[in-house]
Amino acid sequence: MRFGLSLPHWGEFADVRLLAEMAHDADVAGWDGFYIWDHTIWGLSGIPMIDPWIALTAIALKTERIRFGPMVTPLPRRRPIKVAREIASLDILSGGRFVLGVGIGAGVDEWEHLGEEADPKVRGAMLDEALEVLVGLWKGETFNYEGTYYKVKDSIFAPVPMQKPRVPVWVAATWPTKTPLKQDAPYRRAARWDGIFPIARDLDWTDTLSPAHLAEIAALTLKYRESEEPFEMVVAGSTSGTDSAKDTKLIAEYAEAGVTYWVEDLAPHRFGWDWEGPWPIEQMRERIRLGPPKL
Repeated sequence: MRFGLSLPHWGEFADVRLLAEMAHDADVAGWDGFYIWDHTIWGLSGIPMIDPWIALTAIALKTERIRFGPMVTPLPRRRPIKVAREIASLDILSGGRFVLGVGIGAGVDEWEHLGEEADPKVRGAMLDEALEVLVGLWKGETFNYEGTYYKVKDSIFAPVPMQKPRVPVWVAATWPTKTPLKQDAPYRRAARWDGIFPIARDLDWTDTLSPAHLAEIAALTLKYRESEEPFEMVVAGSTSGTDSAKDTKLIAEYAEAGVTYWVEDLAPHRFGWDWEGPWPIEQMRERIRLGPPKL
């Protein structure tokens, strides 16, 4: 199992330098990944928020070994050619360390309220097309694509990302699924790529799915998996960093359920604080410095 970190990019973390410094600390402490959220606005909250892709650039420059990326970016509100260029640039800048987390997005603030696509089913179709466009462009050959939402004609993209055959793609999916008839759609999508990042639908979106849930998710996803290439089962949760026996037991339970990548969630409520702030930044930084759990 590998171990990463997940941090918001708003509130107390709406500071590019702070996120880059924390990524550097994570690199030194032995974490495998450093991932940040991707939002643009939350209605009338007025909460401070920075552009995550600017922060990812600073993170790339401040680290040497650790992988990084958005966890996750809602591709249906982005233009694929712009995302392809950003990712290629970041992958080259970092020496091939970028990971792309994607999803269809949720809520109304960044969709209906800003004139973006409101229908999740349409966003799912847009996501599928956008991923095909990204991969097609990254081949660095003459590329044509005719979809419902995106079109590319006689285009050659250069330079391409450093990683081969391409940048890893992890797909977000909510659990439990809404209806039995449509329950497999996000899992079929994830099975075509490099990993799945399930999110608890009926909890508060930042709680941890149980090992039993993850075992079900793994079984559902992998039955659609055709490739023999490695596939990441990713889960976000929280460990103490100080009680090694307790942390090891917890991680072992998730490993047994099929999880391959644990993402330590540094959301403020994990430390007994609410989202309104001020957040316990020093406690969060200390958790990073303590390093990943030992399995």
